[in-house]
Amino acid sequence: MSLFSEIFSWWGGNTWGTRFFTWRKGKFVGEDQFGNRYYIQKSGAGPLGVPARWVTYPKISEASQVPPEWHGWLHYTVDTPPTEERYIPRPWQKPHQMNMTGTSRAYRPKGSILGAGERAKSSSDYKAWKPN
Repeated sequence: MSLFSEIFSWWGGNTWGTRFFTWRKGKFVGEDQFGNRYYIQKSGAGPLGVPARWVTYPKISEASQVPPEWHGWLHYTVDTPPTEERYIPRPWQKPHQMNMTGTSRAYRPKGSILGAGERAKSSSDYKAWKPN
């Protein structure tokens, strides 16, 4: 990330303010396979009465880049971070994939504006009103 974007843009990733806050208030907990770094508040309690938890992203700030094992910890669903226990994904869980909306790999159902093919008719399709 360039120096200019770190100083002036909050939407492109970490800013200097985030780095300073994290250095001052955060305790490093772990890092995932995507390079996201996770922190917990060093002392005191956050607005919810418990120490705050947060993530810093290596590139663009996109919440869908957080894998399920860390998502549960960030949202206080589990108390133990994945670095302190062996996380075993459930058989029904797919490997993590970030949100593809707005990219060429986005889901486009059959019959959508950008999708191929034509949508199948259904019994509840719209019928236009025609005056007599």
